[in-house]
Amino acid sequence: MPMKKYLLTGLLVWVPLGITLWVLNFTISTLDQSLLLVPDALQPDKLLGFHIPGLGVILTIGIVLTTGILARNVFGQRLLRWGDGLLARIPFVSSIYKGVKQVSDTLLAENGNSFRKVLLVRYPHPQAWSLAFQTNVPGEIGRVLDDEHVGVFIPTTPSPVNGFYFFVPKAATVELDMSVDAALRAIVSMGVVAAAEDAAQIKSL
Repeated sequence: MPMKKYLLTGLLVWVPLGITLWVLNFTISTLDQSLLLVPDALQPDKLLGFHIPGLGVILTIGIVLTTGILARNVFGQRLLRWGDGLLARIPFVSSIYKGVKQVSDTLLAENGNSFRKVLLVRYPHPQAWSLAFQTNVPGEIGRVLDDEHVGVFIPTTPSPVNGFYFFVPKAATVELDMSVDAALRAIVSMGVVAAAEDAAQIKSL
């Protein structure tokens, strides 16, 4: 029995550490691919004689930041409109680009309205409740449905980027006085973070 406890304790130490290091290594390795944009003669590995992980991260941040600065001025906005128009005229590519752009604009824009409210909905069966985010109902769908419905996105745990998109009667939902950030933390941590925050609040009283 003690051996099993020691093994589980060791796993509790190494599993989150190992996964964190793996994610960091994958992220840095992926972003380092941006160094391929640098001419071969100016590659840091050749100039320095050794590889420094993370230089691609700095380059990627610089590219994104520069793009954001350019996109904020008149010339940059005209260039973006020209690029959008060019991609919109390419068959198949236009449908993918438009869909991805609409999603990214909704999620990342400063005035985005991606998730309006946090709700409780009956899922995956009538005796269970799941956290959900209220989104929008397309006009045509809202027109053909009898009662007032709301669009809900039910994320999966622990990866909230995946999930299910449903239309449910508004009367069948429960609106929560909970922020989207708090709901996302609860989903990602499977409720552990929410319980810890509640315990901390109780201690502070």
